[in-house]
Amino acid sequence: MRLAYPTSIKIIRVPCTGKVDVLYFLRALEKGADGAYAVGCMEGDCHFNSGNLRARKRVEQVQKILDTIGIGGERVQMYNLSSSEGPLFAQYAVEMDERIRKLGPNPIKKHKKKAA
Repeated sequence: MRLAYPTSIKIIRVPCTGKVDVLYFLRALEKGADGAYAVGCMEGDCHFNSGNLRARKRVEQVQKILDTIGIGGERVQMYNLSSSEGPLFAQYAVEMDERIRKLGPNPIKKHKKKAA
C-alpha cells in the first residue's frame, strides 16, 4: 500500500515511543524543525507495557515548555494508532503539516539568523 503524505515529514523510527525523550523534541525544534509529533501504539496496547503513556506525558511536558517560552505547544503532538491503520497515519501527517503551516516557521530559526 502506497501512502501519500507530505514530503516535509521526516520519519525517525524508534523501538517504542516510550524511548522518545523530551530532549529529542526540543533538540528537533532547536535544529530548525517547525514541529514534531510522535505516533505510538493504541493506549493500553503497548508491547512494552506503558511506553506510549510515558511518551504522551513527555509530549505534554514539551507542550508546556513551548507555551512557557512563547513558541507554542501546538507545534508538538502525540497520536496513537494501530499498525494496521496506515491511511490514518497519512491523515495525521497531513493534519500536522497543515497545522504547522498555519503556525508559520519555527521562531527559533529567526532568532538564530539574527544572532549569526
